[in-house]
This record gives sequence, C-alpha cells and structure tokens, in this order.
Amino acid sequence: MMLRSQFDEELEKLHNQFYVMGTEVVSQIKKAVRAFVSHDRDLANQVIENDQIINDYEIKLEKKSMEIIALQQPVSSDLRTVVTVLKASSDVERIGDHAASIAEATIRSKGEERLPEVEKQIGEMGIAVKRMVEQALSAYIHGDTAKAKEIAASDEEIDAYFRDIQSLAAEQLREQPDAIYAGKEYFKVLMFLERMGDYARNLCEWVVYLESGKIVDLK
Repeated sequence: MMLRSQFDEELEKLHNQFYVMGTEVVSQIKKAVRAFVSHDRDLANQVIENDQIINDYEIKLEKKSMEIIALQQPVSSDLRTVVTVLKASSDVERIGDHAASIAEATIRSKGEERLPEVEKQIGEMGIAVKRMVEQALSAYIHGDTAKAKEIAASDEEIDAYFRDIQSLAAEQLREQPDAIYAGKEYFKVLMFLERMGDYARNLCEWVVYLESGKIVDLK
C-alpha cells in the first residue's frame, strides 16, 4: 500500500493531468469557433485530428484513477477526489467532442452561402463559452466553491446567446433562403456551444461536490 506522501503526490499528478487536458480542450474550442466563422477548413481538420489527444487524456486519467483506487483503496474525501476527476474528465472529453463537431460543420459548410451577421454572433458566443470553460477549470483546480457557483450562473448568458442567435438566424433565413444549408449548420453549432456551457456548469457542480461531498444542481 502507498505511503500517505506518495498517495498525495499521485493525487497531485492526477489533478495536473486533468488541468492539461482541460487546457487542450479550451484551445480546441477557440480553434473550432475560429475555423467556423472564418471558413478555415485546414484549421477545422486540425481540430478534428487533435480530438484524439483529448480522448487519450481521458483514457490515461481513467487508468490512473483506477490504479489509485486499486493500490490505495482510498476512503472518504480521498475517494471523492478520485471519483471527481473521473467524472470531470468525462465532461471535459464531451466538450472536446463538441468542438470537433463544430469543426466538422465547418467542412460541411464550405462553399455554401453564409450569413455574416449570424456568424459574428456565433463567434461572440464561442468566446463566452471558452471563457466559461476556462473559469470552471480554474475553480476546479483551486477548489473555489464560491467561484464555481458564480461561474455556473453565467450559463444563463450562454443560453441567452443560444436563443437570440437562433431567432436572428431564422429571421435572416426567411430573407435569404439560399443560405438554408448553412442555416442548418448554424443551428447545430449553436446546440454544440450550448451543450459546452452545460458541461462547464457540470464542472462547477463537481467543484462543489469535491469540497462538500454534496451533489448539487447549479442550474
């Protein structure tokens, strides 16, 4: 069985690996949104290729977590820490999946008639989502419950973007029906970004759980 100091070191490594994974996902969000609004197929392909890096991080974290549980048989707060990393890394991996899906939408939309005003708004929503994910990761690493609750509340801003841009896109598509193919992709991208906000809120809930042991709904 591990010594306590060694066990703490293993937990620290687990947190660090998780943060590296989260940082990679934030980069993926930024690239995916930029690729979509600038119609950059090469950048979109890069995001799709890099999704495997995120998946590999999750597999490594899962393996490391299981090793810690098997070797140390942690109890109480220690077990909670390991379980939280497992759950949080799953949410981060899903955010990465959605970034890849936005990149795929970029490729499908290439050459189609577009709606610049809608894309500008999607770009702004993407910035807000990236910021929320970054802040949720920071709250997680610092164990900041108060900050986590504050960040979770900012999901309302993401939901407002989602509703407003949907309305704008629907209105402009009525005036420019030739952009209907791109329009379908706009609605998909909006959904992907909105779901990223939900997963960022989940991360905030895991911060609260890690500190208190209570599963709370911060919606």
